[in-house]
Amino acid sequence: MLKSHYYDNLVEAGCDEAGRGCLAGSVYAAAVIFPPDYQNDQLNDSKQLSARKRYALREIVEHDALAWAVGIVTPEEIDRINILNASILAMHRALDQLSVRPEAVIVDGNKFRPYRDLPSTTIVKGDGKYLSIAGASILAKTYRDDYMLGLAEEYPQYDWQSNMGYPTKKHRAAIREHGITPYHRRSYNLLGDGQLSFDF
Repeated sequence: MLKSHYYDNLVEAGCDEAGRGCLAGSVYAAAVIFPPDYQNDQLNDSKQLSARKRYALREIVEHDALAWAVGIVTPEEIDRINILNASILAMHRALDQLSVRPEAVIVDGNKFRPYRDLPSTTIVKGDGKYLSIAGASILAKTYRDDYMLGLAEEYPQYDWQSNMGYPTKKHRAAIREHGITPYHRRSYNLLGDGQLSFDF
């Protein structure tokens, strides 16, 4: 059973991101605030759920949350500030949009930059431990998947409808054959050969 909160007696937002390891596309993050003592035994780390289950739970998260929001950082920004900073910025952008002001923040992983003057805690594998982080992981993953499915229609040769921008063999083979798109992250090792290559 996932826990309902980390901080006692504070309005707590859980944050998670999706798309850090992708070669293409924006990084997405979500922030979720559930009611105090909220319980839902269906929620879990989005990576442990089927796509169908994730989308079904997205509706439940959005319905049950006191507030939720999604933040986005583009490939151009990722190349400029690096993916760690971009992931944190996406979380901050999600927090900025919440209709309920959080009093504390819990974050999946081990890296975060304080948001305003709020207390914050990073929790490794937090999306499998705390409900609000699990909810954020589901929102970040499904909204990013929606975005990548849209891009896949524009650029079908990269198989984004299956790999969502992650570095699969088929994705890298398509980069070798067709070059890169405006959505590829140029600061990444796109071909998997240890080289940062800009001469596509």
